Amino acid sequence: MEDDRILDGQEQSEDRDQALRPSTLKEYIGQKELKHNLNVYIQAARARNEVLDHVLLYGPPGLGKTTLAMIIAREMKGNLVTASGPAIQKSGDLAAVLSTLEAGDVLFIDEIHRIPRQIEEILYPAMEDFFLDIVVGKEGASVHSIRLSLPPFTLVGATTRAGDLSAPLRDRFGIVLPLEYYSQNDLEKIVSRTSSILETSIDRDAVSEVARRSRGTPRIANRMLRRIRDFAQVYNEGLISMDVAKDALERMKVDSLGLDLVDRKYLEGIIFRFAGGPVGLEALASSIGEDATTIEDMYEPYLLQIGLINRTPRGRVVTKKAYEHLQIPYEETADSI
Repeated sequence: MEDDRILDGQEQSEDRDQALRPSTLKEYIGQKELKHNLNVYIQAARARNEVLDHVLLYGPPGLGKTTLAMIIAREMKGNLVTASGPAIQKSGDLAAVLSTLEAGDVLFIDEIHRIPRQIEEILYPAMEDFFLDIVVGKEGASVHSIRLSLPPFTLVGATTRAGDLSAPLRDRFGIVLPLEYYSQNDLEKIVSRTSSILETSIDRDAVSEVARRSRGTPRIANRMLRRIRDFAQVYNEGLISMDVAKDALERMKVDSLGLDLVDRKYLEGIIFRFAGGPVGLEALASSIGEDATTIEDMYEPYLLQIGLINRTPRGRVVTKKAYEHLQIPYEETADSI
């Protein structure tokens, strides 16, 4: 019986997780211009009884690329088939995914920039003409090519590093949509919506506080709200007040700008180990014990966005604003001007 209750609880949690994702463009909060244009493209494709042109979504993690792929599939009334760039390393991997598609399906490839170049070349005819050429057999006379016809489909690629896509692949996407960090107002709407779905009471000023420290990112806002809810349940009968929210965020080491321990380690590493910069990414990553790719993809975009660092030809430089936020005395240098 206890196991049954645990399983029921897990199912309810999964249902709530799914409910947190909007299922239509109308429900989707934020990205106003992107949403408007995408709605036009979808309506036009449906009016012509065609599949939507291939879509490239790019931007920092947590801004809603996967959710948009799900919405596109739903709005186009097709099935969503998901794959990951790092998992597609051989032509057989790609063929296995493409062979499952039916007419009108949406194939979502996350981290599409990590598909090997030789696999990209196999993907080109699939995107342009809906066929797949596969070479079979071993070296010698037995080697031959098989052409597989594919049903019309839409490829939705997502990446945090659009610059890493090869030009030929990038040019085959008819719709290219950049996702931007969310405004305070949109994040407040998301926090309020999530608290309602989670059946959690939250004060208005606490909603604003969570949104303000969410780094402009819905995924972070939802994750923090879940953890704050834990503190509220234990210490305040489930109500998220301003005091509970602030206390929980301080315990999670999230400061007033949304910076966490890694952000501060990054900034302090440049300031104290490299005199404020400039410093190269690899040297900095090694000095603070963090992965360079993780720093570049997950931490630097927000630090750049809010003006705490600059990228120069010689490396990363911490700005005066970062010194002031960290309450560290600032000395102006030639690189900081």
